[in-house]
Amino acid sequence: VQLQASGGGVVHAGGSLRLSCAASGRTISSDRLGWFRQAPGKGREFVAGISWSGGTIYYADSVKGRFTISRDNTKNTLFLQMNNLEPDDTAVYYCAAGLRLDRIIAGPSGGDYWGQGTQVTVSS
Repeated sequence: VQLQASGGGVVHAGGSLRLSCAASGRTISSDRLGWFRQAPGKGREFVAGISWSGGTIYYADSVKGRFTISRDNTKNTLFLQMNNLEPDDTAVYYCAAGLRLDRIIAGPSGGDYWGQGTQVTVSS
């Protein structure tokens, strides 16, 4: 499966962006999906994860209440709605697909397939 992330950009603090991750090659309706991010000089960190049905969702504490992960299995696409963005949210955002949501939540090793990343820059 190939994952293509898009939707990044430059926004002021307090602004919003919506990231998308389109899958091709096969359906991802059975995959557990997640968003990760990597800021300059830092490791890749978990942001949000979602079960195959969308019924189970987890967020990193740093984004709870501001970010919303969702998926549309009919469109083979994962989304991340980011509101009230802060300068510390500046990073390259990656989407990932895996077999187990608990492994995705645990860290990057839980992702079996990765998108190429999309840059999000939040200015103060």
